[in-house]
Amino acid sequence: MTAALTASLSFRPSECLANSAASAGQPVAELIQRTEAQAIAFMRGEMEQWSRMIRIADDFTLMQPFGGPASRGFDASPERLAQLAKYFRNGDAKLELVQSYVSDGLVVLVMIERQHGEVGGLPDQDWSLRVTQVYRKQGSEWQLVHRHADPLVRYVGLETAAGVARGARLGERS
Repeated sequence: MTAALTASLSFRPSECLANSAASAGQPVAELIQRTEAQAIAFMRGEMEQWSRMIRIADDFTLMQPFGGPASRGFDASPERLAQLAKYFRNGDAKLELVQSYVSDGLVVLVMIERQHGEVGGLPDQDWSLRVTQVYRKQGSEWQLVHRHADPLVRYVGLETAAGVARGARLGERS
């Protein structure tokens, strides 16, 4: 990560992340730190800054924390970034690296994104997510090829998980 980028973010990786990143090797440690900086910018609604920090592959897949089918590709148009900037506001994030897997051409990061913010017009609240991100090396840069995120950071039990699996609304039984 360049000194200029680090300084422009006013960013210090969390202690847990810094320790995990240090043991992962320099290129992967930089990727992990950049991933945390991206999460911070995203939760703050700083989408232009986020867009400059991330490289998303053409064959990118996303499994959103709200459920539904996986999406393919990413619309990084100024209009879409402006929509996202209105949807995510005034937040912050810290990553907890659970595990990383590294090969010559792939990096898998398994993380907890400890974050909060105003999302979709809701008041500031905890939006922590369990996240798996897969990066593929393309030339000299790492591109994000897959992201899976879900809000099941806290244990929900069998009944709640079964309800989510069958698409039941909160509090609904069947």
